Amino acid sequence: QLQLVESGGGLVQPGGSLRLSCAASGFTLDYYNVGWFRQAPGKERDGVACISSGGKINYVDSVKGRFTVSRDNAKNTVYLQMNSLEPEDTAVYYCAAGRGYVCYAGMDYWGKGTLVTVSL
Repeated sequence: QLQLVESGGGLVQPGGSLRLSCAASGFTLDYYNVGWFRQAPGKERDGVACISSGGKINYVDSVKGRFTVSRDNAKNTVYLQMNSLEPEDTAVYYCAAGRGYVCYAGMDYWGKGTLVTVSL
C-alpha cells in the first residue's frame, strides 16, 4: 500500500518548536519532490516548504529562517523542523510527494495531516 503518514503535531506555546515527520511506505521518497502544505481553519491549503528529488529547497516567505525541511533517505522520511512558532502557524500540516517539474505541483500522494496548534 502506497501511503504517506505525518506525525509530530501537537500543542506548543508561541516561540516553541516542533518537528514533523513524513514517512513513506510502498514507494521510495528519494525519487520524489516532497512538499509540506498547511491549511488553517477557514483558509485554503498552501505550500510551506518543498524539497525536490534533487535536493533543492523552497520555503514560503512567512516561514523562512524558522522552518527547515530535510530528508533521511535511509528512513524514507522527510522532516519539517519548525522553530519560533507563532499563533499564525496553527494549521493542519500535510506532506505530499510528486514528480512534477515544479516542486509544489503535481503531487501524487498525500498524507492525512497532523494538527499543529500554537497557543498559550
